[in-house]
Amino acid sequence: MHRDDAWNILVEYSREERTRKHGLAVEATMQAYARLLHEDVEKWGIVGLLHDFDWEIHPTEELHPREGSKLLEARGVPADIRYAILCHAPFLGLEYTSKMDRAIFACDELSGFVTACALVKPGKSLSEVDPASVRKKMKDKAFARAVNRDDLVRGAADLGVELDEHIRFVAEALKPVAHQLGVNA
Repeated sequence: MHRDDAWNILVEYSREERTRKHGLAVEATMQAYARLLHEDVEKWGIVGLLHDFDWEIHPTEELHPREGSKLLEARGVPADIRYAILCHAPFLGLEYTSKMDRAIFACDELSGFVTACALVKPGKSLSEVDPASVRKKMKDKAFARAVNRDDLVRGAADLGVELDEHIRFVAEALKPVAHQLGVNA
């Protein structure tokens, strides 16, 4: 599978700009971790890009991402990509079988949370986001209330990275796509 194929699937199923932006953010963080870990950058990016492609048509835990995985299978998307996408949903209770499975869970919510943190900074810049400011926002339950704070912490732990380092890494990984996300680098 190639990145262009994944983008076309995302665009076909995701009409909302925020869903597409989130896919781009998670793609960027997954690619950065793939480079760091000497893994397949394109494959990891595809997992990030597609992980929520079906959210708009399957917006419940009963359906997302299970039903989306069936759609991807019908399109010939490789099993390891589909499995990693399923692993971003902790409520499925799947066992991680690869670093890619761990990384998608670790990158998913934190990518969105870090972007939200940048949006409330005076310069709307990722350069203004640091671990202390993210941790402070994590304590504010009204901020990005849909994000499960325990998942942010668990994602870093499952990936084997200290949370502050994970926050720094994600903020840096988002900088190349900052303009697409509506923030400054």
